[in-house]
Amino acid sequence: EVQLVESGGGLVRAGESLRLSCATSGFTFGDYAIGWYRQAPGKEREGVSCISSPDGSTYYASSVKGRFTISSDSAKNTVYLQMNSLKPEDTAVYYCAAGCSWDTSTMNLIQLYDYWGQGTQVTVSS
Repeated sequence: EVQLVESGGGLVRAGESLRLSCATSGFTFGDYAIGWYRQAPGKEREGVSCISSPDGSTYYASSVKGRFTISSDSAKNTVYLQMNSLKPEDTAVYYCAAGCSWDTSTMNLIQLYDYWGQGTQVTVSS
């Protein structure tokens, strides 16, 4: 059974940093690209970042590029999202998911499988 467990959310001030973790189990790490999505109240879910383990290629939404960094640790079966220079508009529930991909023509993040974590709240105060 595919399982993804997020941690690391919290309340920070604008300009501060957080690192989210996504611990995975139930599949061979590297079989699926792992992504991060977020959803703010009243807004649609937004694809934030994705990492493909075999080659380490990454995707970032334009709204976070240059501030967020995704990485993976195959020894720990864990994917991280380092979030720097946080803004109030980054406030959302952040979810990790297995099986992301991106369309290189539209640069939109696509979720191929219904494998999701439970989410972790990130709140950025101004």
